Amino acid sequence: MKYLHPRKTFTLALFFIGLLSALWFLIPRPTFASEAESGYLITGRLFDPQGQPIVAAEISAYLPGEEEAIAEAESQEDGSWGLVLNYVPEEISVHVQRSHFVDQVIELDTVNLADLKETRVLRIEELSLDRKVTAGFWIATAIFVIVLLLIAFEILHSTTAALLGASAVLLISALGTAFVPSMYIFNFERALTYINWEVIFLVMAMMIVVAVIEETGIFQWTAFQAYRLSGGRSWVLVLILMAFTAVASALLDNFTTMLLMTPISLQIGLALGINPLALIIPEVLASNVGGISTLIGTPTNILIGASAGIGFNDFLINQTIGVVVALIAMGAYVIWHYRKEWAKVSGGISETLYEKLKENGRIRDPEALKKSGIVFGLTLLGFVLGERIHVVPAVPAIIGATVLLIWLKPDIHQMIKAVDWTTLVFFMTLFMVVGAVQEVGLMALAATGISKIVGENLGLAIFVIVIGVGSLSTVIANIPLAASMLPVVDFLSGSIPGASSKVLYYALSMGAAMGGNGFLIGGEANLVTAGITAQAGSPISFKEFFKIGLPITYITLFIGYLWLMIRFGAF
Repeated sequence: MKYLHPRKTFTLALFFIGLLSALWFLIPRPTFASEAESGYLITGRLFDPQGQPIVAAEISAYLPGEEEAIAEAESQEDGSWGLVLNYVPEEISVHVQRSHFVDQVIELDTVNLADLKETRVLRIEELSLDRKVTAGFWIATAIFVIVLLLIAFEILHSTTAALLGASAVLLISALGTAFVPSMYIFNFERALTYINWEVIFLVMAMMIVVAVIEETGIFQWTAFQAYRLSGGRSWVLVLILMAFTAVASALLDNFTTMLLMTPISLQIGLALGINPLALIIPEVLASNVGGISTLIGTPTNILIGASAGIGFNDFLINQTIGVVVALIAMGAYVIWHYRKEWAKVSGGISETLYEKLKENGRIRDPEALKKSGIVFGLTLLGFVLGERIHVVPAVPAIIGATVLLIWLKPDIHQMIKAVDWTTLVFFMTLFMVVGAVQEVGLMALAATGISKIVGENLGLAIFVIVIGVGSLSTVIANIPLAASMLPVVDFLSGSIPGASSKVLYYALSMGAAMGGNGFLIGGEANLVTAGITAQAGSPISFKEFFKIGLPITYITLFIGYLWLMIRFGAF
């Protein structure tokens, strides 16, 4: 059998993946207008009291005295719906039904029906359905709060807590309604629509990319070079490590970066004779803030970007300066806070320890590093250019991961194992739990409450989101908090003058990520790092993290708030 040359294989794979991606976006989508060509179309749009489109409402057309509908439809993502009739009757009523909303009936008069017969299309004015509070509302709210408490107090693993919440919602919706219909929240099919699959595939692909790059030893090499450049001065070393961690977190993601940086930082700290946590905790803080600069830097940015249509370039342009200023202020505070630790270092480390660090910090596979660098660079370019042709970031990420697997031919079983499926399951089930409280109207109620507080004052809205979400993020893990706040920010962005610039989404990004520095339980990167250091015999205590994390949280939050006010002219 004749085999293709590896370069030809690489080129063909890239070509076919790109071709399939392009075809997906070129496939025409059906429209109501095309359906109307064979009949008479009654169409309209549905909105909730906050002006958000209502999805999956059932719209039916009935003749007087008849129990069976002559036409049925379902509202789409934008709230639009269309009923297609074979003929125009003398009288007809349109019934609109949706769980957790008050039913509405529209009686069409003779003038409406005459217009329908003449033009074949009747457009009904936009309808607003009122919310109704059912038993399902209180059940979904209670489950949501319980899940947050289980995560915040570490009673259960975050993934287990989210699974429990999703299971409870689905169980009550399936069985509870047999006895009390008002307990219904949503069914499994509806729950799946709340999962943002773009986020899932983007995170999965980047995990594969990082797993391949990690094998080259680039992170260990960089950490050793940081020590070498510092000349053994620990306060210089911590600034270099913080800078590298911030940049790496922006290009990869913060918890993966800490997963790779923590072990060698432990070695360097012990070799210098200082508390390794004086290096590691500042790295965690820098990773949470540095990741805000890009779409892929933090899980919360991935959530926000996918929901609001904010791309790689947008985060880079609108957040980077504020992030850099925040990191400078953070570095100054870290040097002051650990001043006693820096004083412990005398004359560096022994030659034996130096050689050991050097050996651990060597590049293990230069050729693989070169190829990985090329593919990773092209993937980042795909993020930047993809926005211009409306290609979501998950597409270049999947292509990049696939090309690496084809080009380098690593052990595919090891690469798949490197994917953190626990995190992906957490995301999926968390989307369902948050979707439940969106479905019953809790988030709409919260949005209305915040809207009454801020009114039309954009500056106040930015302050409430940055500082308010940041404060909540100190005790509530930032991923579920950001996911639950997105519907609120959606509403505020459409109701406050000047908020259409998506500034409130950037405020949510800064608040959720920077607030995660307050307490040890506030962010995924914090928990990952704490787990590694505990296994190595240097556990991070809640008090130790809190003493430096909380002041830095509010220093960076206020810098982030001021930057957004300047950047978007909200003063």
